[in-house]
Amino acid sequence: MYIHKFDSISDAHRAFGLPEPQHPLISLINGAKISNINPPSGTHVLHFYKISYKSVQSGRLRYGPDYYDFHEGGLLFASPNQIIGSDEGDNGALDCSLYTLLIHPDFFLGHPLSQEIRRYGFFSYSTKEALHLSQEEKDTVISIFKMMETELNNRIDDFSQDVIIAQIALLLNFADRFYKRQFITRKAINNDIIQKLETYLDDYLSNDKSLNNGIPTVKSLADQVNLSPSYLSDMLRSLTGRNAQQVIHDKLIEKAKEKLSTTELTVSEIAYELGFEYSQSFSRLFKNKTEMSPVEFRAGFN
Repeated sequence: MYIHKFDSISDAHRAFGLPEPQHPLISLINGAKISNINPPSGTHVLHFYKISYKSVQSGRLRYGPDYYDFHEGGLLFASPNQIIGSDEGDNGALDCSLYTLLIHPDFFLGHPLSQEIRRYGFFSYSTKEALHLSQEEKDTVISIFKMMETELNNRIDDFSQDVIIAQIALLLNFADRFYKRQFITRKAINNDIIQKLETYLDDYLSNDKSLNNGIPTVKSLADQVNLSPSYLSDMLRSLTGRNAQQVIHDKLIEKAKEKLSTTELTVSEIAYELGFEYSQSFSRLFKNKTEMSPVEFRAGFN
C-alpha cells in the first residue's frame, strides 16, 4: 500500500484540494464548509500534530471492542510521523472530520507547550481508542474549535500565537480530563481487561514462557487485550495508580517472592526462570521494590 508523506501543512492542503493555509505552521479545517474533499488513497504520514473531531454520522468511528460510552462523536489525536489511515477506520489525514487541526511542532518553539505536549499519551493511542464524547463534552470541544477558528481568521498580530497556543493547551487539558472520565465510565469492561492481564501474567510466569521468551513487555501485554501500549498504561494508571510496566514489575516481584520462599533455587536460577538475562538486573529490581536483596528476603522469611 502506498504511503503519502506530508512534510508541511501546505503539502497536505494541496493533496486534498484545499486552499493554501493562512499560516504555514497551523491550520484549522472546518469540514462543514468544504463541499468536496478527495483524500488520496493509501495511508498517510504527517510531520505535524493532528487533532480532529468526528461526529458519529460523518465517519466510521470505531471505539474499542464495540463499546460506546456516548454517541456524540469523538476526538482523535496523531503525533508527528505517526501512520494514519490503513484499516483502523481513519480514512486519511483530513478525511470527513467536522474539525481538523494541524499543528507543525515549530509553531510551539519558545513556548512551554513544545515540551508539555509530549506528556499527553493520547497522541500515541490508536484510532479505535479515540475519545468518545458526551453532549456536554462535545459542546465544550466545539466551542474551543470555534474560538480557534475566529482567532485564525482574524488579522494575525503580535498576540495571535500566544492566544492560539493557550487555546490548544485548553483543548488538551479538557481532552486529558475527558479521557480520565472515559476510563472511569468504562470501569466494568476495564476491570475485565485487568483480570485478563492478571491471568496472562500468571500463566506467562508460571509455565516457562518467561524462561523461553524473556520478561513480558508492555507491548506483549497490550497485544493480549488489543490496545495500544500508551492507552493501556494510561488506563491502568487511572484505575490502579500503576502503569503497565509497574504492573509487570509487581507481578515479577510477587513470583520471585513465591520462588524464594518455597523453593531451593538459587537467586540466579530464579532470575533466569523469570526471564532476566542477568541476575544482577533481577536483584537490582527486587531491592528497588522491596528495599532488601533476594538473599535478605529469603533469610528473613526463613
